[in-house]
Amino acid sequence: MRKTTCWQKGSITAPMLIMSAAFTLVIYGLVFMLANQWDFTFRQTAYDQALSVAEAGIQYYRWHLAHSPNDYQDGTGQPGPYVHTYRDQQGKEVGTYSLEIETPTDGSSIITITSTGWVNDYPQAKRTVTAKYGIPSLARFSHLTNASAWYGQGITIHGRIHSNTGIRMDGVNTSLVTNSQATYKCGQDTGCSPTVNKDGVWGSGPNANLWLYPYPPVDFDAILFDFAVMRDEAVANGVYLPDSHAQGYHIQFLADGRFSVFKVTRTYSNHGYSINEGCRRWYSRIRNEELLGTYQVADNPVIFAEDDVWVDGIVNGRTTVGVASFPLQSLKANIWINDNITYLAKDGRHALGLIAQDDIFFGRDLPDDFEVNAALMAQNGKVMRHGYFDNCGDTPYAVRNSLTIYGSIISNQKSYWNYGDGPTSGFRTRTVTYDANLLYNAPPYFPTDGEYEFISWEER
Repeated sequence: MRKTTCWQKGSITAPMLIMSAAFTLVIYGLVFMLANQWDFTFRQTAYDQALSVAEAGIQYYRWHLAHSPNDYQDGTGQPGPYVHTYRDQQGKEVGTYSLEIETPTDGSSIITITSTGWVNDYPQAKRTVTAKYGIPSLARFSHLTNASAWYGQGITIHGRIHSNTGIRMDGVNTSLVTNSQATYKCGQDTGCSPTVNKDGVWGSGPNANLWLYPYPPVDFDAILFDFAVMRDEAVANGVYLPDSHAQGYHIQFLADGRFSVFKVTRTYSNHGYSINEGCRRWYSRIRNEELLGTYQVADNPVIFAEDDVWVDGIVNGRTTVGVASFPLQSLKANIWINDNITYLAKDGRHALGLIAQDDIFFGRDLPDDFEVNAALMAQNGKVMRHGYFDNCGDTPYAVRNSLTIYGSIISNQKSYWNYGDGPTSGFRTRTVTYDANLLYNAPPYFPTDGEYEFISWEER
């Protein structure tokens, strides 16, 4: 008999095909998964590198500002963004960053740099970082002076103190007290008679561990304020007050965000004593005035007068008052403060700069508790209150309970406001507190000093 074998079509090939298809799907799945993983790894690497590229953009513009501190257009004179190629250490082109620059507003020195970076192989993987830099203002000091200074008992100063000459500290300091001299000749201006050599900072104050000397000086010649520029700014963007041909102007700030300007036509006089001029007659008290106009602080970041100015009131907003007479070498202009000047709130939204070509005077008829919220700068002179003694005929007006200054005092000459023990004229207690809000966000046009410093960094 012949054996016959029968093959049934499809009985073996179907399972094989199914297995083959499944195997193929597995292989393709693995390949796809590996490809995705590979691509993810490269994209993640590119994403990480993009942050370095973006950071390189920040560092580049920081370098640019060090060489051109007032250039906010990357040397192009055109609006941004500003796109730059990023190269690695071998000079190979690996990425790109795009910069956007937010310029400082009036009074602020803060510049905001936004940098977006990516690598050329994965341009869709972008990172964006924002950094802020600012030049510190002179208002970083509670008191900065080019002359010697004597802080007597009864005074407390919160914030840095610096003198280029010498400091006697009998009061309380809660921050650094620095002097440019290792030693200095202490004379009558700081309570020594006869003159003797003293340490750069000395006295009976309790916090001598915060006294540093010698310390790098502050160059007052380098920070001289350009009053002509300020005058031009006031003409263009603020309120300009020419020579009054009378006694000067009275600027009164109002809590609703306005300020009124008066022309002072007559003043009362009184005798007052100063170290430099002895006992003389001062025309410091307003007798008659006429309203010239009322303005919005928000619309006038600078007020400039070519005459003496009286200032008081409640400041709502940010502005600077400057006074100078031209030619600067032969004429003088001063600021008088006869009443309180306070901020609507001490939250950084309100700031006042008072910049005098010569002196800033605290008047005779002050409130018993006298307060000034402002950054005070007497470019060629001092911040002071005259002495009122028996020989000047003003004993009833001699002593006030307290003086409170919130802000800064900057003076070329020695600033003072107390006389004698007790005192016999001046303020029983004095407190000066540095306004931290003014470090990088000073009143408009207030002088800065130094280079850009890092403030903050964040990734968007």
